[in-house]
Amino acid sequence: MKRKLIRLRTLNFLCLLAFATAAQAETLDFNQSVQRALVQNPDIIVAGTQLGQAQAAVKQSAGARMPKVTASLNVTRTDDALNAFGLKLSQRNATFNDFGAGEFNPDNPNVLNVAPYNLNHPDPVNNFNARLEAQLPLYTGGMIEGYAEQAQAHLRAARQGDTLARQQVIFDVLRAYEGVHTARAYRDVAKQGRLAAENYVKTINSLVKGGVVVKSDLLSAQVHLEDIKVQQAQAENAVAQALDQLHLLLGMPLAEPLDVSGSVEVRPLEGNLADYQAEALKSNPGLAALRNQMDAAQAAVKVARAGKYPQAGLMARFDTNDENLGFDAHSYTVGGQLSWQLFDGGATDGAIQRAQASRDELAAKLNKAENGIAYQVVDAWRRADEAQRRVSARELAVSQAEEAQRIVQKRYASGVTTITELLAAQAQLDKARADLVAARYELKVQRANARLATGRLQPDLL
Repeated sequence: MKRKLIRLRTLNFLCLLAFATAAQAETLDFNQSVQRALVQNPDIIVAGTQLGQAQAAVKQSAGARMPKVTASLNVTRTDDALNAFGLKLSQRNATFNDFGAGEFNPDNPNVLNVAPYNLNHPDPVNNFNARLEAQLPLYTGGMIEGYAEQAQAHLRAARQGDTLARQQVIFDVLRAYEGVHTARAYRDVAKQGRLAAENYVKTINSLVKGGVVVKSDLLSAQVHLEDIKVQQAQAENAVAQALDQLHLLLGMPLAEPLDVSGSVEVRPLEGNLADYQAEALKSNPGLAALRNQMDAAQAAVKVARAGKYPQAGLMARFDTNDENLGFDAHSYTVGGQLSWQLFDGGATDGAIQRAQASRDELAAKLNKAENGIAYQVVDAWRRADEAQRRVSARELAVSQAEEAQRIVQKRYASGVTTITELLAAQAQLDKARADLVAARYELKVQRANARLATGRLQPDLL
């Protein structure tokens, strides 16, 4: 009695523990799963950083149009004759003695050939230079404009890339989410098969004891039961694997409990296939991103061509120079510059050709991608139609297999047929049920794939 009480308490504890674990599992519906993935999925995070980089590039290109203002403080000590004399002039400290005036003797007929010592061998000079300088480009041959256009095109491409990444994540979440339901459906099929196999073993065991059938039938039934147990274990593992895949897509730790609620119904695309192909070519975010990359490549050609045109700009500078740390001896400088590179050995032509080749490469990729998207829409449309027909066929096959199994079971009980035919009928029923599960999953995936190709894959449009 005491042992039974201990066992009962242990069983109650395990039941409470299992219930507590299940209660802690977070249950998400499809929309909640998508929202979680769009925040935490690694691919979404990567797409967000790329968008941030593109936005920063636009800001950087806009700054190229503005004046550049630089403040600097330079400290110099030199006894170089030219620089020392120049620094004294900048400090407004030059004297006649710096020219060697004390060595000038008008009575010396060779006085003009005398090398003034102070001028040629000056004492070291210290200089503290504080400078504020502004530069403004006036004309760059289209280089600044080209960089701005390139940055804007990359930003548009990044936004389309972000949209594409989001739709791809929605598609992946749909497959994983429905994968959990599909794995559980397979598990239910395996469970039905096991119950049937256990009943066969029990029934045949009674028939063997009654001398109605031979023992080999019982052994065959037992082997079949063990096979079904293996299939059931595989189905359980498939459920765990499907949940793990959903964990990864949602950016959740694998150890965090997770469950899913109701299944998703994906509506078929209604209308004309040609219209959806045209819409895909126009709205698919992957194609839109490539087109914007083409615009960026064309802007890169413009940047390269800027090397063939003159460059013009303005400069304004304010300086102070002092032999000690200070701000004496003020001076200013204003000016403009116009330069034109007349010959560079073909470097600019090479840069232009390279940019044009890059643009042509993107054009070829865009053409290939457009053909691929058109095919993807057609292929997904056809596969969805096939899957719909397959679902109807598999539903009929399940009904037929259930009826066949019922008839064979009655025939075996009457001694008319063999255990081999009975187990074959059950195996056919199990296969028909599993095929129906697979067909329903494939139908949802292909319908979603068609929406992904057209750029219309959103949770509220399913």
